[in-house]
Amino acid sequence: MNAYRNLLSKAVRAIVPGILMWLCLPGVLRAQQQLFVDCSGTNPYVYPNINSALPSAGPGTFIFVTGTCNESVFLSGQNGLNLGAFFGQTAQINGNVSINNSQNIYLYGLNVTNGSGNGIGVANSRSVVLDTCSSSGNAGVGLTVDYGSDVAITDMGTFDNNIRGGIGLFGNSLVTVVAWGGLADFSGNGGPGVSASAGSNFITFGHTTIANNIFEPGSASGYGFDLRGGAGAQMGSVFGPNQVTGNQSGGAWLQENAEISFWFGGYPNVIQGNGPVGVLAGLGSQVTFFNSAQITGHSSAGVDLYGNSQAYFSGSNTVQGNGSSSDPRSAGIRVDGNSEAFLRGGQVSGNTGPGVLVLVNSSADFSGVSFSGNSGVIACDSSSTMISDLAGPNSTPPAGVSCRTPHGLGGRQIAKTQPAVPDWSAHKAQHDKYAKVAVKR
Repeated sequence: MNAYRNLLSKAVRAIVPGILMWLCLPGVLRAQQQLFVDCSGTNPYVYPNINSALPSAGPGTFIFVTGTCNESVFLSGQNGLNLGAFFGQTAQINGNVSINNSQNIYLYGLNVTNGSGNGIGVANSRSVVLDTCSSSGNAGVGLTVDYGSDVAITDMGTFDNNIRGGIGLFGNSLVTVVAWGGLADFSGNGGPGVSASAGSNFITFGHTTIANNIFEPGSASGYGFDLRGGAGAQMGSVFGPNQVTGNQSGGAWLQENAEISFWFGGYPNVIQGNGPVGVLAGLGSQVTFFNSAQITGHSSAGVDLYGNSQAYFSGSNTVQGNGSSSDPRSAGIRVDGNSEAFLRGGQVSGNTGPGVLVLVNSSADFSGVSFSGNSGVIACDSSSTMISDLAGPNSTPPAGVSCRTPHGLGGRQIAKTQPAVPDWSAHKAQHDKYAKVAVKR
């Protein structure tokens, strides 16, 4: 008997440490832990709300939600949490979703509406993914991203009809939109569709619409984009066209060393009918159009530069049908206050006022541009100049050109390339993984 006991004790001492080590390995068992929440209360064998399930969720846990959850959800210090509806379905959260000091958070199919504040808030968090989520009809901003956080909006997403704006980025944060499955929409908000400041960046690879945002008292503005303080935006059209249309104050407003770039990934970038101006860049800001940007239907100017700002047009862009007879400063492109416009190719046509209006120590440098149907090709005040392929400094300017050429050395050589198409395979793999696991039984 004693010999048997000794043998059993040795076996236990040999096996148990191995079992414990195996259980502690990352991704073993806990990576597939699944918790279930039924906010309708019809299933007494699962958690009644999301917050009650969170204390049981370790790294790699999947929490699947059904019903309408009348709660605010607080994710703090989480790592590797997957939270959402079953694949192909949605779950409603009436309240706020707050993500703080967390990483590798994946939300799927959540529709968030908060009647008393912002919808989704992310702060001091890394690698947060909102897959097929919406945050609409909130009393505040649909999505806020702050304190160096990064968020990816994947497959599709909706951030519409919020009282204070679609999304807001602050404090060197990043939002990337990879909408391969449908539309990413930031429209109908009482404030800017996208606002960014303090070195933050918004990047989309299409298919994105920023439309019909208006100014409401207490909001930042009624622009489609409101970029300030070194903020930036990239509008690539890889998965579908990008549309910035019908925004009350204007399509995009850049201040304080901000920048925005519209580039061709297979579909056009449409900037149309946004109140007085399509893109307004001032106070040291910069805007770039790489191929297939369509800037049309604004009552003052298609592109307006002021306060030491620059614009670069490359390729087959169109600036058409902008300006109105009631505005004496109307033009297709207006360059003012020590600013510069560089145009290489494209079409400037049918604008009320000159194709390019250059004022107060500013300049235009253009070649290969087709001008037609404007009230003149280019007009400058006495302090401003042009360099072009139309006429040299000692030649008689052609019709429609009212601008002096200071030298015969030609335009500046500019070597600038548009961004490369991104590698989005990791986001798609994450989406596909969730689709395999999140099957309703």
